[in-house]
Amino acid sequence: MDFDAIIGKSDQLVNMAMEYAPKLLLAIVTLLVGLWIIKIICKGIGRLMESRNVDATLRPFFMSMLTILLKVMLFITVVGMVGVEMTSFIAILAAAGLAVGMALSGTLQNFAGGVMILIFKPFKVGDVLEAQGYLGVVQEIQLFNTILLSLDNKTIIIPNGGLSTGSMVNYSTQPTRRVDMTFGIGYTDDIDKAKGILDGLLANHESVLKDPAHFIAVSELADSSVNFTVRAWVNAADYWTVFFFMQETVKKEFDKNNIGIPFPQRDVHVYNH
Repeated sequence: MDFDAIIGKSDQLVNMAMEYAPKLLLAIVTLLVGLWIIKIICKGIGRLMESRNVDATLRPFFMSMLTILLKVMLFITVVGMVGVEMTSFIAILAAAGLAVGMALSGTLQNFAGGVMILIFKPFKVGDVLEAQGYLGVVQEIQLFNTILLSLDNKTIIIPNGGLSTGSMVNYSTQPTRRVDMTFGIGYTDDIDKAKGILDGLLANHESVLKDPAHFIAVSELADSSVNFTVRAWVNAADYWTVFFFMQETVKKEFDKNNIGIPFPQRDVHVYNH
């Protein structure tokens, strides 16, 4: 047995221990102190966001991202203190991140869309939203998906990627809406009489706003009817109440006053040869 070789290796181990032990100890202390400081920073920022009335939906997201970012920076610092070559380490980390990003491109797109929605707030929980071919009430805004409840009580899950970049209609941002309707009468019926009936129905309905005033006018001389365009302003919550009321009541009032509502008709001539 070569005792000189063993002694030489022992000396190398001792020298390495003497060289790296202080670095390792300092790295451990830095890690523990860094985690403690990160905890204090996050708590302070959390209280600051609460005092500034930052949206409750945004707080957990921002806190999670801040915590992850600070811990990654601390980890890189600690690894560098031990003596690991940071250039190679960061290159490996970047390559791994690129591979993961390519594999999860769709998921990351939805994540980015969720961030944009939470920051710019084009809609909020409770809004009536029409987007991506769906119409419903916003139930929940998540980082990857937005959940709607359709008017017939079906749950709709829409990925945030397409939702954040596509067109949408938010029916809840304005306090009032205009109800647009069209009613037709026959060419032999009295236009002024029909117009008076429409005007009376709107003027006497409690949900129709006086300002802006409602609008009634002949808009088209169609193939078989004289068409009225009727527009009335209502509070957003009363839109369908006024719409359905007018559809039913106009028919009843026209019938009482012998005003016909034309419908498509076809004459069939049969020739016998």
